[in-house]
Amino acid sequence: MTITQIIQNPTIAAIATPIGQGGVGVIRLSGKDAYEIGCKISQKTSLTPRHAHFTKFMGDTGVIDEGVVIYFKAPHSFTGEDVVEIQGHGGVVLQNLLLARCFELGARQATAGEFSMRAFDNDKIDLVQAEAISDAISATSIAQATSAIRSLSGEFSNKINDLLDKLTNLRLYVEASIDFPDEEDVDFLSDGVIKAKIDEILAKLDEILATAHQGQLLRDGVHVVLAGKPNAGKSSLLNRLAGTERAIVTDIAGTTRDTLEEQLNLDGLTVHLTDTAGLRQTDDKVEQIGIHRAKEAIHRADILLMVYDVTAENDPVALAKSLFEAEDFETLNKKLIMVANKSDLLNNVSRETDATNVLYENLINVSCETGEGIDHLIEYLKQKVGFHPPENSLIARTRHIDALKRAKAHIIEAKEQLTVYFAGELVAESLRSSQQALGEITGQMSADELLGKIFSSFCIGK
Repeated sequence: MTITQIIQNPTIAAIATPIGQGGVGVIRLSGKDAYEIGCKISQKTSLTPRHAHFTKFMGDTGVIDEGVVIYFKAPHSFTGEDVVEIQGHGGVVLQNLLLARCFELGARQATAGEFSMRAFDNDKIDLVQAEAISDAISATSIAQATSAIRSLSGEFSNKINDLLDKLTNLRLYVEASIDFPDEEDVDFLSDGVIKAKIDEILAKLDEILATAHQGQLLRDGVHVVLAGKPNAGKSSLLNRLAGTERAIVTDIAGTTRDTLEEQLNLDGLTVHLTDTAGLRQTDDKVEQIGIHRAKEAIHRADILLMVYDVTAENDPVALAKSLFEAEDFETLNKKLIMVANKSDLLNNVSRETDATNVLYENLINVSCETGEGIDHLIEYLKQKVGFHPPENSLIARTRHIDALKRAKAHIIEAKEQLTVYFAGELVAESLRSSQQALGEITGQMSADELLGKIFSSFCIGK
């Protein structure tokens, strides 16, 4: 358990309650008054940096607790400020007493993400590393945690900074050639140097975008919705994928009347799986509500698994168009996987002619009864979303990918200005815009509103 307090203004105080209890509770102080409060609460005349001082923590009426106090002298701390850690017993009452004493001595409670915000402000970490702290804490798999730590160590930032250096050097070359056109005998717009450097940057951007896409999938996962007619086997498929009897399964049509959500980890890919009510016409008001919610979930889905009874249906495309009211099947097909359930009940001839991937590229035969085809479905799902085994992956967010795409668009624009219009000034401006977009990723060029939104999502202890 970690409770974080920030020392800023001796006149500010706040009330805080520790979260949970454990063997050890830690209160962290950061700011100009941290050292003084650390000395007072431990009754030490001085604190040696990075030394664990065993002591009794004192209040006005006597000993509050005993434990260890550690002082990290600025700038050699996480925040870059003076930081003091008070490590006592993890009981809620004892921690509250220690917190109250810290407040009496001038502390106030940190806002969400304030420690990381201060580390960012003091150039101890960049914005990608700050986000990686939050991602590491909230990781739900080993792959997520490992990738977040790699981003925290600076690997993602180094890739972006290397690209920014290349852009800076190219801009310097372009702008110098514009300002001093008579210094070179060769026309810089047609000598091939700039085009070669632009192509190099584009290739590097594509490489980083591919890595970021994997990182985003690793962090955010994919939202998959099970949909289809009643009694097609949607709930049975959810139970198969989850490995447990999560949903009620009966032979009564319309058993599922509400959305049922389950989070799975499939070979490192986080899947937010939603089971829905069977789609049909009904006068049952409760079932109608469930169908309405099913349609809302279908609309939001990244991937739509249409489960159907292969012994009863022979045209899954027509069924999909009917169920999902799809006039444009090509658009629907981008997120659709047709799951032919009960394939174990078909004879060999029927399976080869009516329900194979030869007829429909995104049709997968499964049997929720025997488990046949489930592994194939999982592999196809990962292929559909473009997820690969997370080797050397780096956690990334939607905003990172958006910035990378904008940066790439500006580089493509610069190439067009160069090769089509021979406009040096416009080339330089497009390169500057690309730099601006990349700078948003690490926080070199970020609006205060963006920073506030990012850090407010952190926990109090960070």
